[in-house]
Amino acid sequence: MNLSAAFGPVTAAMTRKLHIHVRPEHNELVTTEQTQKEYAMSSAFAGIRVLELGQIYNGPYCGLLLAQLGADVVKIEPPNGEMLRFRSHQVTESHEFLMLNSNKRSVVLDLKSSEGHENMLELIRTADVLIENYAPGTMDRLELNFEKLRELNPRLIVASGKGYGSTGPYAHMSAMDITVQAMSGSISSTGTPDGPPTKSGLAFVDFSGGVHLFAAIAAALYQREHTGKGQIVEVSMHDTIYPMLASGLGGLHNSPDRKIPERTGNRHSGLAIAPYNVYPSSDGWIALICMAERHWHGVIASMGQPELGVDPRFVTEADRVENMDEVDEMVAAWTATLPRDVLIAELQAAGVPCAPVKSLEEVDTDEHLIARGMIRYVEHPMKGRTPVPGCALQLSDSPLNKLDVAPPLGNATDEILDELRKSRAAYLA
Repeated sequence: MNLSAAFGPVTAAMTRKLHIHVRPEHNELVTTEQTQKEYAMSSAFAGIRVLELGQIYNGPYCGLLLAQLGADVVKIEPPNGEMLRFRSHQVTESHEFLMLNSNKRSVVLDLKSSEGHENMLELIRTADVLIENYAPGTMDRLELNFEKLRELNPRLIVASGKGYGSTGPYAHMSAMDITVQAMSGSISSTGTPDGPPTKSGLAFVDFSGGVHLFAAIAAALYQREHTGKGQIVEVSMHDTIYPMLASGLGGLHNSPDRKIPERTGNRHSGLAIAPYNVYPSSDGWIALICMAERHWHGVIASMGQPELGVDPRFVTEADRVENMDEVDEMVAAWTATLPRDVLIAELQAAGVPCAPVKSLEEVDTDEHLIARGMIRYVEHPMKGRTPVPGCALQLSDSPLNKLDVAPPLGNATDEILDELRKSRAAYLA
C-alpha cells in the first residue's frame, strides 16, 4: 500500500496533534496522557518511536537498548531480511539475531522501490529517532540524506553508526569489527610478545559503537526537550576504541626510555603491575591482579610465604615489576597445585582481586548473570526456551518491560502501515 498516494503525507504535525504512540506490548494506539500515566516510573523511553535501519551488531544493539527501555523500535528490513537473521543457514533465525532483536517490530520495505521508499518517508514523519549503520554513502544512494530527513521531520534525531565516521582520511572506508580492531591498535596489542597480532575473541568494537550511539541518542533526546529540534548524532567505532588503549599508551608515555613490547600476553598492557596475569590451576585457570600492597600481602599469605613481603626483590610494586618473571613463576608454581575453586575461595578471603577463567559454556549458564536478569529467556516457536541478553542499563525507577522474542520477518508490516492509514484518517476526520 502506498500511503502517500492513497491519503497524502502523514506529517509529524499530524502525529503530534493526535498524540498517537504505540504501546509495544499490546500494539494499541493510546494518547500521550494515557501513556504518561501508565508509564510513570516505568519506561524511560515510552512514547519514543525509533526506526532501525540496523544490521549485524552495531545498530541492532543500540536499538535493543532503546527497546528494552520502552521505545517502540520498528526494524526496517529488506525483503530477504536483515543479513544477520539467517546467518546460521537454518530454517529459523540465527541465535545472534535472536539475541539482538527482542521487543522490536519488523517491517519489510524495499527501499529501492518507489512504493517502499514512499512508505519509508511516511514512517520518518512519525519517528523520533532513525538509526542506521550502513556503509558510507548508502543513505545518500537511498535518497535518505539528512537534509531530506530534516525537511520531512525537523524533530528527527538521525543516529549514524559508522566504522570511521563521516569525516577524516578513513571516512570512505567500509568497516567491520575485525578491520576496526586492526586500525585501532587492538589487534597489535593482543597476543604474546613472540606471537602474531591477534584479534579479540569478542566483537567488542561493534558493541562499543552501539553503546556509544545509544548514549548520543539519549543526549540528543534530552537536548530536543529544550530546542524542539532534531540533529545528526554520529559515532565512529574507531573513535570509541582509542580510550581503551589507556594501559598500553600509559606504558608508551609514562616511561619513554623503557622499551615495552606491543603485545604483553596476559600481563598488564603497560607492564606496570605485578602480579597481573592468568595463572594455571590444577583443573583450569584463574586471573589475578595486585593493585595495592594489601593485595600482594594477601597473595603471599595464601601461598604460606609471608616472608616474601620483606624480600628486597618484591617489597614495592616497582620491585615486583622489575622482577616480573620471578613473581609470575612463583605464583604459577603455587596456583598449579590447587583446584580453581579452592584458589578463588582462598584469594577472595584474603581480599585479592581474582576470578576463574570461565568457558563459554559456563558463561552461558552463569548464575550471577541470570540472577541480575542479564541472561533472560524467551520462548521461540521453533527453538523453544532461548537465552537472550537482558539490559545492562538498570534504572531504579524504570523497570524493564517484559522481554519478547525477536520478531519474525515482516511481522508488523501490515500493522504499522495500517497505523499510518488510521493516523491520516483520524486527522482528516
